[in-house]
Amino acid sequence: MSIRLTPRIRLVLVMVLFIYPVVTVYLYALGPLTTGWQMWQRTILLVPMMVVTIVFAVSPTINRHFGAFISGAARAR
Repeated sequence: MSIRLTPRIRLVLVMVLFIYPVVTVYLYALGPLTTGWQMWQRTILLVPMMVVTIVFAVSPTINRHFGAFISGAARAR
């Protein structure tokens, strides 16, 4: 029995692979600048950065390079 990955699950998997490193880099970069800040203050800075990165960089890259995988389109052999 094989596991069937729906397009939405494939998209989630690819997005996690792309977003995790971006969040990690942003947290390391913002850490020294936001020492002593409350969590809500850090996230109010981080969230707009992440949204812009996802909308203008991550999503277009994923669609361009992994669109066929996500949609489940058959590969040409």
